[in-house]
Amino acid sequence: MVPASRDGVGRRVRSAGWPERMKPLVLTPGMGVGPEVTARALVLAPPERPVVLAGRAAVIRPALAAVGLVAESVADIGESVGSSLRLFDPGDRAGEPTEVAAIRLAAQACLDQRAVALVTGPIHKARLVDGGFKHRGHTDFLGHVCSVPDPIMAFVGGELRVALVTHHLPLMSVGRALTVERIQRTTRIADASLRADLGLAAPRLAVCGLNPHAGEGGVLGVEELETIGPACEELRAEGRTVLGPVSAETAFLMARRGEIDLVVAMYHDQGLAPLKAVDFGRSVNWTLGLPIIRTSVDHGTADALVGTGRAEPDSMVAALRLARTIVQRRAG
Repeated sequence: MVPASRDGVGRRVRSAGWPERMKPLVLTPGMGVGPEVTARALVLAPPERPVVLAGRAAVIRPALAAVGLVAESVADIGESVGSSLRLFDPGDRAGEPTEVAAIRLAAQACLDQRAVALVTGPIHKARLVDGGFKHRGHTDFLGHVCSVPDPIMAFVGGELRVALVTHHLPLMSVGRALTVERIQRTTRIADASLRADLGLAAPRLAVCGLNPHAGEGGVLGVEELETIGPACEELRAEGRTVLGPVSAETAFLMARRGEIDLVVAMYHDQGLAPLKAVDFGRSVNWTLGLPIIRTSVDHGTADALVGTGRAEPDSMVAALRLARTIVQRRAG
């Protein structure tokens, strides 16, 4: 990166001299505090390859300048220039907000093998919807771009690992959305990703019930008997280490004790409320089931913190490091 800079306690941070033949990692800083935490993360944890920042130059450049970084403008994500830190501003395209265009073009660059991985900052979904965005968030949009109908939202990096069977659904819709096939697909992909990308030889997974006390034998609900239980039985028959259905509190207690490697949660808040209570700021949103590598921060735009210097870059640092780890593992 250009130039060498200082971190938050005054130490000089010098970027690596990356060979220009290396394909870049593409990073969309997003909205709110995204550009700020991105800039600070790049100082604290410089990636070992070129980085292309995709988004609004008018917002990203001041954030970089505040930590002593400069990026060279490029006309395309895959363009090779002298600088290891590059900036691509797609502008508003056919009514598509710049932030959305940046995500779409960044994902396409990964699909086209012009970039090795995508790391994303936060977006403000409601504001983007007002601007014509038709998706519930990053995960759904990336599934659309990558032609994957149901990508899996997972979180790793702290004490807890979680994969969600459903994510951005109204709570009243969750029960109807659960099927044996959907639960099995989530669990199989999570199991395979832990093996291939994180190096766990024999992952242990706990599958949550939907209802309190995992339905209490049908007294508090039948989804465990009719759907979740049969899904778990078939997964175990395949030779996977799958416990469940179990109550969510039991699953997360086991995870904190190190007795399992990942919790499969049925819906958004079942998985993310405990995870963020324990790991907020250090976990990574990791999208599974895509043909590309995508990691992200575990927080939102935090608009009230913009410009205050109080937004912590830890989750972006973790997202960058996880992307690097997966790239290296897949390269052999």
